Amino acid sequence: MHLNYRQFLHYAEEPPDNILLITPNAGLTDQHLEEMRLSGIPCERFTAGESGLGLTLPDTVRVVEITKLTRNKKGGGESVDVESFEGRSLIFVDEGHKGAGDGKDSNLDKAWRPLRNRLADKGFTFEYSATFGQAIQASKSEDLAEEYGKAILFDYSYRHFYEDGYGKDFRILNLKNQTGEYTDLLLLGNLLSFHEQRRYYAAHRDALKPYKLTPPLWVFAGSSVNKERGDVLTVVSFLQRFLKNEAGWSVQTIEKLLRGETELRDGDDRDAFTGRFGYLKDGSPAREVFEDILWEVFHAGAGGALRVADIKGSEGELGLKVSGAERYFGLIYIGDTNAFKKLLEAGAPEVVVEEDAFAGGLFREVEEADSQVNVLIGAKKFIEGWSSWRVSNMGLLNIGKSEGSQIIQLFGRGVRLKGQDYSLKRSSFVGSPEDHPACIDLLETLNIFAVEANYMVEFRKYLEREGVDPGGYEEIPFPIHREEALIGEGLYVPAVPDGREFAENDYIVLDETEDIKVNLDLSIRTESMRMEDGGVSTVAAKAGRGRLIGNRYLSMLDWPRIHLDLLDYKDSKKFHNLRIPPDASRRIMTKHDPDASYNLIADDALFEPESFAGLAALQDAVRSILRKYVDRFYGVRQQRWDSENMVLRELTSEHPNFADYTVKIKTSEERLVEEVKALANRVDGDGDAGSLPNIHFDRHLYQPLLKDRGEEVKVSPPGLNESEEEFISALERYCRKENGGASGKDLFLLRNLTRSKGVGFFNTSGFYPDFILWVKSADGSQKVVFVEPHGMRNDDPPPHNEKVDLYLALRDLSDRIARRDGREVLLDSYIISATP
Repeated sequence: MHLNYRQFLHYAEEPPDNILLITPNAGLTDQHLEEMRLSGIPCERFTAGESGLGLTLPDTVRVVEITKLTRNKKGGGESVDVESFEGRSLIFVDEGHKGAGDGKDSNLDKAWRPLRNRLADKGFTFEYSATFGQAIQASKSEDLAEEYGKAILFDYSYRHFYEDGYGKDFRILNLKNQTGEYTDLLLLGNLLSFHEQRRYYAAHRDALKPYKLTPPLWVFAGSSVNKERGDVLTVVSFLQRFLKNEAGWSVQTIEKLLRGETELRDGDDRDAFTGRFGYLKDGSPAREVFEDILWEVFHAGAGGALRVADIKGSEGELGLKVSGAERYFGLIYIGDTNAFKKLLEAGAPEVVVEEDAFAGGLFREVEEADSQVNVLIGAKKFIEGWSSWRVSNMGLLNIGKSEGSQIIQLFGRGVRLKGQDYSLKRSSFVGSPEDHPACIDLLETLNIFAVEANYMVEFRKYLEREGVDPGGYEEIPFPIHREEALIGEGLYVPAVPDGREFAENDYIVLDETEDIKVNLDLSIRTESMRMEDGGVSTVAAKAGRGRLIGNRYLSMLDWPRIHLDLLDYKDSKKFHNLRIPPDASRRIMTKHDPDASYNLIADDALFEPESFAGLAALQDAVRSILRKYVDRFYGVRQQRWDSENMVLRELTSEHPNFADYTVKIKTSEERLVEEVKALANRVDGDGDAGSLPNIHFDRHLYQPLLKDRGEEVKVSPPGLNESEEEFISALERYCRKENGGASGKDLFLLRNLTRSKGVGFFNTSGFYPDFILWVKSADGSQKVVFVEPHGMRNDDPPPHNEKVDLYLALRDLSDRIARRDGREVLLDSYIISATP
């Protein structure tokens, strides 16, 4: 939304007369106002006393709830007549699916859409929703489908979001045929799952800081509040039962859950809790786990009665605490608290109901880092207008039986994830498993415990339509078979001595003295087609030429800002041993031919700006050049340090490149799951991959070499992709032709893994060539070749490519090692490309 705001103002020939953001409720209004202020966007809440024109600063976004919009307003009040917004309006609409649903839409929903359309009659509208598809499908309106089908600018469905690694993983357990006893059993399983997450977070708080994870929050959402057997009352009654532990029910049920010996069965007739709570299974007795939950979740030293306090200073809030405890552990956030208190007195008389005239509101504290609220209970207040990063466990009662969009919105409350360094991704999609704390997936998984099968039916249908298997994956450890006879042939690999790292042992200062020239191509590219006798001919062309920026225009740039940007970039790349003097940027850019530090290919207009906008574009180009220069400079210095400090070590089967696989197979692939489990458990472990896609090459140092197979089977470390498979196949064909290799030489191959495992070079781009190839001669000499078969489609051409130049550094390293150690080992590298 913020991007669209800036895009529109940048490209619009005339500024709009009004800029409005329409939200469904006051909660979302507050959220948007806060986020726009953080982004530097002028904004304010719209009030009924304003007219539509001229009373705000230019480009100010005024935010109003759609419930306050009306037509032909009469009298006072907070409502706003849409006719008051004269002229051209730029409209942003959050939860844009409102009013686009079927007959289940409320009368208000149906009235909103015409009002919204009237506002944008002479302007432009951006609408945002996670559930356009569901709303249009539910409407059964061909006109609506055609309208949105022509207008959707960006469609990133949940399937792609999930498969690209964004957001949390999820596990769902649904209880069919609701009964009181089984509902309490499921809810206690939910509580135990939440305690497992809280316990892990408390034990690893410092290690989790780079992942921006927050203290876990347990959320309950129901479809009814003030009914005799309402969903919120069901949750409160369960909490009371757990805290009282009458006849030892809580402790005994915890014992059953930890053992996986409940009477709840899944679709495969296994106990529904089999395989769960692994982090809690440390031998602690159930009584100790119960006491830990009392303290960690409920802030209580012992069990006791549940107390529900009406917080008079905050409308709609009921605080939850245990008798004898000082702090509230939870919050009920609903509309009519008086009606619910009467329901409590009638349906759960053992729960103590009281008033608290002194406590401040709890709901606004939920997102604070030191919040003591661990449990949040409510109904539809959580569906719209609430944003939280804390949700890690959900208990859902009778939600989503009829409203598909509500299901998705509730789900969206829980799968949000900041990720390591704000990547927004699960750790399994960032680096390798060894780079992350063990069991971090506990906090990167949303656990959903649902009551009533109708919810599961609707949600499962949604996931299946999105192409996500709701059954998830079965994770199977799959050991490799090391070819010890080949590994023991005395093969060498370069390595940095233990305890020495470039970033920790060398301090460097950025300057213009290195023989470095970076290339930045900002040329305008075109492609033309014409019909010839032989068919269609395509000709690619580009406009722009390579040259340097004149000193006159360099002097107009904001060099302090450029310097600060370069410092931020250095920190983001973790070049902590690099110092950048304030004048280094300008010295690099003013270095002249033939020793210039850069080559910029662009249209002439970029080199000679005639406006402030043109000057800003030139500054962006200089910033990009300097970033590339810093990368190259750091790489050159690291290569030099590596060549002076690296040693050769004999390869052993303990090298990190010999990593066992973890195979994740869709649970629906039952036959393949059982086959892979049987292969993984074989005593001989000969590397047979069975039906798993793989390629066999008898000169590779371990078996099997698994291939990539899309979403049905996921492999870690990743399986071979197409270019890697083609390289091995070509090498195998060559070996067959040469009867095992060139005359008098032996050939060996090892797949080189990525960061923290494989052999890599220079931190600037984290280059880890895909394979290490040894060619060993009869006299004992050997050639060690690093092979990258991915080509150069997305890389700079020589001589501006450090990956291509790696062979020079490796040959220099070979000479140094030969002089120092007397070993005849030649190091080399190749990039294999199918492109010209």
